[in-house]
Amino acid sequence: MPSILFVCTANRFRSPIAAIYFARSVVKQGDDNFISVSSAGTWTVPGQPVTTDALLEADKYALNLSLHKSRLITRSMLSKSDLILVMENNQKEALCLEFPDFADRIYLLTEVVTGRSEDVPDPYGTQEPAAGVAAEIVNLIDQGYDQIIKLAQMNSTKS
Repeated sequence: MPSILFVCTANRFRSPIAAIYFARSVVKQGDDNFISVSSAGTWTVPGQPVTTDALLEADKYALNLSLHKSRLITRSMLSKSDLILVMENNQKEALCLEFPDFADRIYLLTEVVTGRSEDVPDPYGTQEPAAGVAAEIVNLIDQGYDQIIKLAQMNSTKS
């Protein structure tokens, strides 16, 4: 079963929204019997809830993140993931340096969907409005669903 891991910094806004929205898309497409979806953070305190903004933005898409707890990325998570989708170039670089044996599975979300290496901005501690970031994540997933599934399946057959 191909496994997709969405990654951001704190696992409290971008990656949880991406994972839950993608998981719902998987169910809607009838692919839920063969795709696993999760999320983690590169620099977080495990067990933290999503931000208030994440709860509000998720609710706009009829998504419930009230039970989500942040997870710190581990080697084990990476080894179980066929596709690791990060939100920022620096996350990709850091993970590839720290875990070079998984570098061929690590991509920027924008890279897979649009072919461009652009960061999905972090609304936490920046001037980016949370609504805009959530909408960007949803749009990227809607636009790139098929590419993401294909890449996860392709990587799954390699492992």
